[in-house]
This record gives sequence, structure tokens and C-alpha cells, in this order.
Amino acid sequence: MADSEASVDLVIVGAGPCGLAAAIAGRRAGLSVVLYDRGAIVSGIASYPTYMTFFSTAERIAIGDVPFLIATEKPTRRDALAYYRGVAALYDLDVRQFQTVESVTPASDDADGSRGASRWVVHTRHRSGSTHRIATRAVVIATGYFGRPNRLGVPGESLPHVRHGYLEGHEAWREDVVIVGGANSAVDAALDMHRAGGRVTLVHSGAALSPKIKPWVRPDIEARIREGAVHAHFNSRIVSIDADSVLVAGPEGTHRLPATQVYTMIGYLPETGLLEALGVPIDAATGIPDHDPITMATPVPGVYLAGVIASGLQANRIFIENGRDHGAQIVAHLCATDFPDLSRS
Repeated sequence: MADSEASVDLVIVGAGPCGLAAAIAGRRAGLSVVLYDRGAIVSGIASYPTYMTFFSTAERIAIGDVPFLIATEKPTRRDALAYYRGVAALYDLDVRQFQTVESVTPASDDADGSRGASRWVVHTRHRSGSTHRIATRAVVIATGYFGRPNRLGVPGESLPHVRHGYLEGHEAWREDVVIVGGANSAVDAALDMHRAGGRVTLVHSGAALSPKIKPWVRPDIEARIREGAVHAHFNSRIVSIDADSVLVAGPEGTHRLPATQVYTMIGYLPETGLLEALGVPIDAATGIPDHDPITMATPVPGVYLAGVIASGLQANRIFIENGRDHGAQIVAHLCATDFPDLSRS
């Protein structure tokens, strides 16, 4: 039987930067707030390449009016992890790490909320196997994008040397590496693995590298391709994957490439399972959950969106720098509708 506890005003699913920003907005408004994340705090950023540098400057991804101070122009992954841990500690946020939210179900009207009746019960499972439940007036879905990688859908994709994420190039030393994709993630991985001594080949379905590649990275990858240090096959796709090679179909037919490591860097799908279970409509063409962009409220009372989950299939529409404002929008609406005494204070 699941352990239960007294209800809170707001539960946030996902402890990424946008979820943390929403929690801070709630705390500032006098709401009780709990965050759940199936991994560690800001686990999406933790999954970035070890030596990654952000495209945004530090001030554009800061939250909670806490300055993000660094000695360089742009923050690194390590800078960001330390910063967000520090902000969460400063605000004493109640972050429940390594707890997966398995479902959100309607609460009875007599739930023991401290202010108003709880609408929802959030059911979670800790990685230890223990289960918990907590009643809440409102739920913010801030689950981000990094749990459902796009799949190639080809034979061999489940082999152990095929990965859908990348941390650093060390393991590529003297290995034949095939990277699928042509945008920032694929290019960063290709350059890092090349410098670590890997024999790297890019396979990209487009006619050229993505126009959105970071401007300080593009000259580097283009030079490496020109000199043959990194090989590239454009207008091409992987047909199948074997233990030590891939079959590629391209403009000149099909051919095999040696591959003892394969990385599919072709993006992710939004995690809409909880929203669908709650009855939030999802646009079939865009993947955008139905919501009011002013309040971030969905048509289901007490259910809100924060961060990149609101962008549907176009993940590059919302980043930390614009998703961090969603929390203030949500809390303003929640206070005005559920806690008018707080909205006037």
C-alpha cells in the first residue's frame, strides 16, 4: 500500500530549470509546493555532453532572481548543474528525486487540503520500489523532452552498442563510430569523438548540416569534413545495424560502414503520457497540448504546462530562457482562481 501524506497546494512533475522556476514562483506566492523527478535535480542538463557549453548566456537561463555568475561568456554544463543546485538550496525547495510520477487521479472533495479541496492525487514510485501518494490542488507538468528519443525504427537498433545519448568522447578512441544526425548534438559528439581518437562518420538525412548549428562550432565541423578527418554522408539514412557495421542507403545506393559504436542524435519526442491520461487534448499535427499560452492552463482544471512540453514536436520553440517565465504565469492564474486571498496579498 502506498504511503500518503497531507496535501499541498501545488505538485510539479519535473525538476528541471522550468519546474524549479515554477516552484520558486509558488513559494513566493505563499503556496506549499513539492517537485518530483524520476532522476536527479535538472536531470536533463545532467544528461548533456560532459563538456558542453550552452548557446545562451548565463543571465538568460538564470531563475529566481539569483544571479548566474561565471568567469566566461557562456556557461558550461558543470556551471549550470552547480547553479541550479544552489538556487534550489537557497529557496529550500522540496525536490523529491528519483521518484517517478506514475499517475495522477481525481481526488475526493473531502481530501485533507489545508486550503480548499484537493483536485488530484499524485501517485509516485521511488527507485527503491516504495510507492507514495500526495493530494494537491494543482499539477504542473514540466517533464521536458529527454525521456523519449526518436527512433530509427530499423533492425539492430536495440543492440547494446547503439545509444540515444552521448556524454563524452573517451570511449571512441580507436573505434569506428557512426553518428546519425546533422544538428548541434550530432556535431558536438562528432567533434569530441574525433578529438578523442575515434574514426567518426556522420550520416544525415538532410542535404547539409543544420543551419541552426552554433556559429562558433560550424567552422570547426566544416573544416574537419573538408579535410576528411570526419566523414559525412548526406541525403542518407541507416537501413540496418549489425554488431560491427551499419547499412546505409544514399544517393549512390546502399553500402556498409564499419561501426562498433552507433549514436542516434536525432532528437526527442515530448512526454505527453500523463497529460493524455488526464484528458488534455494533444494536437495530432503539432503535438502541442491544448493550453492557454497566457496562463499555461490546460482545459483540465488544475493542470498546467511549464517548459518545453508546451512546444509539442518543435522543441526549439521553447528553451529555458522563455520557459522559465511559465511559473509566474501559472501561479498568477492559480492564485486568482483558487487562492484569491493570496492573489490580493
